[in-house]
Amino acid sequence: MPLSEVTEADIAEVSKQLGRPARDIVAVAARCVCGKPTVVQTAPRLGDGTPFPTTYYLTHRSATAAVSALEAAGLMAEYQQRLADDPEFAAQYLSAHQAYIADRDKIGGEQVAEIAGISAGGMPTRVKCLHALVGHALAAGPGVNPVGDLALAACSWSPKICTCKNFV
Repeated sequence: MPLSEVTEADIAEVSKQLGRPARDIVAVAARCVCGKPTVVQTAPRLGDGTPFPTTYYLTHRSATAAVSALEAAGLMAEYQQRLADDPEFAAQYLSAHQAYIADRDKIGGEQVAEIAGISAGGMPTRVKCLHALVGHALAAGPGVNPVGDLALAACSWSPKICTCKNFV
């Protein structure tokens, strides 16, 4: 999926979505059908110098609520077991990890030694945060992150239906 330039309006919207000032957004990686940010791409090092491995950050309130419900229902354990039982699925997840790192390494050309080889969401061997994995799936498009794709398909939120008005 193509990244889009981040605007002041996007930063204001993401700050509203998060309930705090947005930090170090370099692009919008996925948008709601209404145009508001759903996933942002963040710098690998925050302005205060902190390393930040979460390149794709899910910000949309309805999406984060739906993914939180999946986590609460124990879906991460199911996906973790599938990683252990299905070598092909595990190989796809490893590829997603590598794609994530490659995407981060392209941001500003900065390599952040503290997070070298680290992606997000537990990749490549664990399923730790469905929010990060769904964010990656939305940013990268279908077929890149198998866990993110499955979680997105399982959740009650859809990127094809705007629910932004629910959070005015």
